[in-house]
Amino acid sequence: MATIEECRAALEKLSDTMRSTEGDVAAAASMDRSVSCRITDLDVTFVGRMTGGRIVVHDTLQGPPKEKAQIRLTMSGDDLVSLVDGELNFARAWGSGRVKLEAGLRDLLQLRKLL
Repeated sequence: MATIEECRAALEKLSDTMRSTEGDVAAAASMDRSVSCRITDLDVTFVGRMTGGRIVVHDTLQGPPKEKAQIRLTMSGDDLVSLVDGELNFARAWGSGRVKLEAGLRDLLQLRKLL
């Protein structure tokens, strides 16, 4: 089972990857939205903001967040690490229910460029 530190490191790696994108993917990564990533097996939620082509984590909360972020991810810690390392395909994980992504329709259309 991935630790909180490993999950935070995976989010940092994802943020670094997003920052180095180009074209349509860079435009999608440059959205300015609140973000939460709920790690179900650790019962923690990373909350922050997607801005300037990065994900900036502001806080780690025990349990679910009190406020609903504009972009919400839910998964296990191992799945987060595997996704970021390229070992788990996002579309398959999302389709099977291992990963949950919630956002407004416009945001979902933009985010698909990142996936």
